[in-house]
Amino acid sequence: MCRLFGLSSAPHRTHATFWLLDAPDSLRDQSHRDPDGTGLGWFGGDGTPSVDRAPLAAYRDRAFAEEARRVRSATFLAHVRYASTGRLEARNTHPFLQDGRLFAHNGVIGEEREIDARLGPERALVAGDTDSERFFALITKEVRANGGDVGRGIESAARWIAERLPVFALNLVLTTPHELWALRYPRTHRLYVLERGPGGHHGDRHLDHSGERGRMRVHSGELAGAPAVVVASERMDDNPDWRLLEPGELLHAGPDLAVSSRIALPDPPARPLTLADLDPGAAASQTAA
Repeated sequence: MCRLFGLSSAPHRTHATFWLLDAPDSLRDQSHRDPDGTGLGWFGGDGTPSVDRAPLAAYRDRAFAEEARRVRSATFLAHVRYASTGRLEARNTHPFLQDGRLFAHNGVIGEEREIDARLGPERALVAGDTDSERFFALITKEVRANGGDVGRGIESAARWIAERLPVFALNLVLTTPHELWALRYPRTHRLYVLERGPGGHHGDRHLDHSGERGRMRVHSGELAGAPAVVVASERMDDNPDWRLLEPGELLHAGPDLAVSSRIALPDPPARPLTLADLDPGAAASQTAA
């Protein structure tokens, strides 16, 4: 399934080095479990967003997958894609960028063309053909309608989808230059948060997270002396403070790393999807490797 990773060290800008698909054995596997895209998003000192992404199957472009990207930002967003909808093209690869915000999603939304009708003029925000980018456009529309309140925009968009469309999962991470939001909905996929003090659990160590099967690895020596908030699809180290978000929980890490959360979607989807409801490609993309 897709892997999400978000990190905030705000207000401090830190260096972090990202490896995507670090494990050699995962690159040799050229089955449907191979990732269909990898991407990394961050922000410059002036708030300008940058996205480095490729619509790769790992065996077709190993250099992109193996290359360490060392970048500096207060917030980071990384994604390893297993396609459920949309062709293997750059425009369908996460993270997506809209209104200066970055977004990545893990899940499946059915009847996504209904979102097009809801979007109206904001349909122009969608450059690709994924349900994920449409979901992001709906969030952007709702953020605009709520006077720039990102949390309310996420809640409004997710609630509209949950009440009307078939839903397998709406897990997401959204970042701005100094803030991070994460939603787990419903309970289909896991999403964890770690409020990491300087030096981590042991108090004197840099950040060095590694996901399952080497799909993603993140290193930051500077976080030996600075706090951070990390959101990920899986526990990425042995720190006992990783917490699984509750179904429907919307989490926000502010510009001073103050963390707040609430159950934004208390009810299950009106039209829940199961793996049996998905076509084989989509079902494979939503199954843990």
